[in-house]
Amino acid sequence: MYGKKRVASVVGVLLLFVFLIAGQAAAGARLDRVMETKVLCVGTPGDYRPFSMLDKSTGKYEGHDIELAELLASELGVAVEFVPTTWPKLMEDYLEGKFDVAVGGITRSLARMLRGDFLPPYAPNGKVAIIRKENMEKFTSLEAMDVPETTVIVNPGGTNQKFVDANFKNAKVVVHQNNAEIPAMIAEGQGDVMITEVYEAVVYSRKDERLYGAFIDKPLTKISFMGFFIQQDDPDFLKIMHYLWNDAKLRGDLDALFVKWLK
Repeated sequence: MYGKKRVASVVGVLLLFVFLIAGQAAAGARLDRVMETKVLCVGTPGDYRPFSMLDKSTGKYEGHDIELAELLASELGVAVEFVPTTWPKLMEDYLEGKFDVAVGGITRSLARMLRGDFLPPYAPNGKVAIIRKENMEKFTSLEAMDVPETTVIVNPGGTNQKFVDANFKNAKVVVHQNNAEIPAMIAEGQGDVMITEVYEAVVYSRKDERLYGAFIDKPLTKISFMGFFIQQDDPDFLKIMHYLWNDAKLRGDLDALFVKWLK
């Protein structure tokens, strides 16, 4: 009996050792793949100024997050391959491993943290509204906007839609697939309110004199932060990406990009 227990114990130790070795081998799989292919796959919806915008005429992306992703990849010695995604499919594409990191004005949230991980927070933000200047005196509160005469246009699948669903009970809500098209729709009177975040409201209100960013000084929600939504299946990959981020912060690169795109 004692011999059988001892054999079972030895087998158990050997199996544990095999699992540990296998885990260590798998731990660096994503980083190994990035370094071997010399490509960092970056997912982005590409429709959220000033973080990530796709120029359909050239097929190129631009924005704060785009330049920052390219900077981190350059420090790693690899190129960036941008992978198109959408807000409704962002989590699905993330879980399917279609990219190593997702960028483009992604709000750090508990729901996302429970299923993934983020690089350090940046761009303190909150929900605000893009409206027409003619409604500045009219839309002074959430309650003033949430009336049957108001049309709210929102892009699907992200925190903007969650906010609209939770807070607009009387206004007419229209879901529009392309986030980048909504400000012009508001300006042209096809809708009255677009719920977004501080930086996008600032960009579009400066770009179009018909528009006004309401609640920018006092957002409708508590302050949240943007983040790079990064795959968590490889501790070595996570460690290296955090290291590169922190180095960019210490060198002042993050501040320079903030001033260029977000200030």
